[in-house]
Amino acid sequence: MAGNSYGTLFKLSTFGESHGEALGGIIDGCPAGIVLDLENIQYEMSRRKPGQSAIVTQRKEEDEVQFLSGIFEGKTTGTPIGFIIPNTNQKSDDYSHIKDTYRPSHADYVYEKKYGIRDYRGGGRSSARETASRVVAGAIAKQVLKDIKINAFVSSVGEIFIDKPYQELDFSKIESNPVRCPDEEAAAKMEEHIRDIRKQGDTVGGTITCVIQNVPIGLGEPVFDKLHAELGKAMLSINAVKGFEYGSGFCGARMKGSEHNDLYNPDGTTKTNLSGGIQGGISNGMDVYFRVAFKPVATLIQKQEVLDNQGNIVELTGKGRHDPCVVPRAVPIVEAMAALVLADFYLLNKTYL
Repeated sequence: MAGNSYGTLFKLSTFGESHGEALGGIIDGCPAGIVLDLENIQYEMSRRKPGQSAIVTQRKEEDEVQFLSGIFEGKTTGTPIGFIIPNTNQKSDDYSHIKDTYRPSHADYVYEKKYGIRDYRGGGRSSARETASRVVAGAIAKQVLKDIKINAFVSSVGEIFIDKPYQELDFSKIESNPVRCPDEEAAAKMEEHIRDIRKQGDTVGGTITCVIQNVPIGLGEPVFDKLHAELGKAMLSINAVKGFEYGSGFCGARMKGSEHNDLYNPDGTTKTNLSGGIQGGISNGMDVYFRVAFKPVATLIQKQEVLDNQGNIVELTGKGRHDPCVVPRAVPIVEAMAALVLADFYLLNKTYL
């Protein structure tokens, strides 16, 4: 199976399945001499782990990271950083009922057709549990970047949106509620909506906004390796993501050029930032910001028509432990993937100096 690695200079390769012995990864290209805050890495994992609140999956995993190589006396050595995250709370029997069927909008069907075999336990490799390894690598990437600040938050759940620009939000409130929304009024409505959806045995989607501050000018490469193109690829690699837009995004398509152009200040900053901090695929020193759309979780705890491996349409009721809305737990994943992109470009940019 190809496609298990991301990055050029700062490169992550991941392995493991949802119900296997462990997940893990190898980070290659991390500079030597970085003093790592291991407690902060574990904190990032705790933000993503299951069972953290009543509105997410109740699978209980501590997601404790075990580093195997590349770190000595608290510092990176410049050699590959190997790590594992043991799985401790698998309930594989929860998935025996889908052994011979393909769930709608899951990867079941295409995995089996492509490889001739699939691990049906929790989705195997296609499970969002794979993203735990990305959060480890992203937490290390954040420590490489140091002064760059990456804050993601839930900006909508279903039809409930934050109606304020990100500049008016207090990012310190992101972790103050289980939805990870810095607008307290919107957060309360989102949480109530997710609870109602869960009671119905249904699911709901939403969006995450990410704001990256203190980005130096010059990150990104011309033509095919533009900064926004790599951010888009990274975000679209996350399970359940259906859309990506940066800066003015699709709203910019409705504007005139005289409305959309970011006029300069004498110091090179711009009066507005509809470009989303990126010009010609290269960071311009303004805030980089983008939005990521997540679909509703595909597993429903209610009857649905499904396809079996004999070509029959049959009824199936979902079982197992699933998120009614994935976006609260996806916040640290979005931050992690953004950090991986920026760390890669940061190191690449240093080769020009």
